[in-house]
Amino acid sequence: MPLWTLHGTGRLAGADDVVRPEERLSWPLTTGIGLQHVLAMFGATFLVPRITHFPPATTILFSGIGTLLFLLLTRNRLPSYLGSSFAFISPVLAAEAHGGIPVALGGIVAAGVLLAGVGLLVQSLGTAFIDWLLPPVVTGAIVALIGLNLAPVAFSSFKADPLVAVVTLLVVLVVTVASRGILGRLSIVLAVVVGYALTAVRGDVDWTLVHKASWLGLPDFTAPRFTLHAVLLMLPVVLVLIAENTGHVKAVAAMTDRSLDDSLGRAYLGDGLATVVAGLGGGSGTTTYAENIGVMAATRVYSTAPYYVASVFAVLLGLCPKFGEAVAAIPAGVLGGVTTVLYGLIAVLGGRIWVEARVDFRDPVNLMTAAVALIIGAGNYQFSHGDFTFGGIAIGSVVCVVTYRVLRLLQRRGIGDPPERSPSDVPTAA
Repeated sequence: MPLWTLHGTGRLAGADDVVRPEERLSWPLTTGIGLQHVLAMFGATFLVPRITHFPPATTILFSGIGTLLFLLLTRNRLPSYLGSSFAFISPVLAAEAHGGIPVALGGIVAAGVLLAGVGLLVQSLGTAFIDWLLPPVVTGAIVALIGLNLAPVAFSSFKADPLVAVVTLLVVLVVTVASRGILGRLSIVLAVVVGYALTAVRGDVDWTLVHKASWLGLPDFTAPRFTLHAVLLMLPVVLVLIAENTGHVKAVAAMTDRSLDDSLGRAYLGDGLATVVAGLGGGSGTTTYAENIGVMAATRVYSTAPYYVASVFAVLLGLCPKFGEAVAAIPAGVLGGVTTVLYGLIAVLGGRIWVEARVDFRDPVNLMTAAVALIIGAGNYQFSHGDFTFGGIAIGSVVCVVTYRVLRLLQRRGIGDPPERSPSDVPTAA
C-alpha cells in the first residue's frame, strides 16, 4: 500500500487511511479532491438560482466567499462547503411575487442574521439546548431524509441518459473500491471525465453557451430591500438551517470519530454570516452541503484544505463565465450517475449516526420519529397555505423535531411503558 507524509504532521498515510480535518495532503492531490467538491456542489448550487431567478454566477461567487468565511470562523475544524440552500426556494419565490429579487434578498439577510445570533448564543451558553432539541435519533433522521429527498433529483438526471449514467456510476464504484492509490480518492472526478467524454464523442454536449460566454466578467450584484412580509416568510427556514448544520457536524464527527459539539455555535455563526453576505450582494442563502459529505465519505479525506481549493474554484467560476458554462454543460446523465452514489451515501450516513450513538429502536418514540420523518422526506411531502409552501426537507425536519419531543413528553407522563433509557436520550454535557 503506497504511503505519503501528511504535511505538518509527520504521519505516514496510506490510500485507505482517514485524513483528518487538520491534516494536509500534497497540493496536487488536494487540488484534485477540491475539484471533486466543486463538481459535487455545482449542480445544486447552480440549480437554486435558476429556479428562483437569481443570477447563477453571483450565487456561485458568494458560495465560494461564504465557504472561506465559514472555514475561518470554524478555525479549520469543520470541513464543509456552503452552497445554495433548497430550503429558501419556496419563501424566495413567494417574496419575489411581492417585490421582486431585492425584497427576497432582504428576507435572506434577516434569516442569516437570526442564524448567526443563534450561533453566538450556542457558542456562549453551550450546546445543551441543541442536544435536547436535536438528539441523535433526530439528527440521524434529518441527515437520512435529506439524502432520500434528493433521490428523485438523481433519478431525473439518470433517466435523461441511462447509458452514460450507468457508465459513470460504474466508474465511481469500481475505481473507489478497486483502486488503492490516488485514483481511489479521485473517483468522482474520473467518473465525470469519462462520462463527459463519452457524451461528447456521441455529439450530445451543447457547447453553444460556452462559445458565447466571455472569459472574464463580473456577475450581477443586487442590493436587498427589507419588508416585514419577506422577513416573516424566511424566518421558518432558520430551523431547517439549524437542523442541516447540526446534521452536517454530527455526520463529520461520526466519520472522523471525534466530538465536534463545541463547534456547533461556530457552524451556525459561519453559515449565518455567509448567508448575510450573499443576501447583501444578490446571492442565494447558503447551507452546509450534504453533497460534499458524500465526497468525503467516498474519499475518506476530511482535510479542510480541499475546501479552500473548492472555494477559490467557485470564486473563479463566478468571475469566468466561460468556465462556468463549461461546468454547467456537464451532461445530465453524468450527474445522474454521480449523484446516485453521493445522495445514497448521505442517507446511509444518517443511519451511521444512529449506529454510533446506539439509538435504541425498541423505543417506540425513536422508531416512530424516524419512520415518519423518512417517509416525509422520501415522498417530498408538501404543504401550502397562501404564499407559504414547504417541501419534504423542511416539513420532515420540523415534524421530526416536534414528533420526538411530543411523544417523549407523553411517554414520560405515563402514557405507555418506556423501555430502558437509551444512550440517545442522555443529554450531552455542554
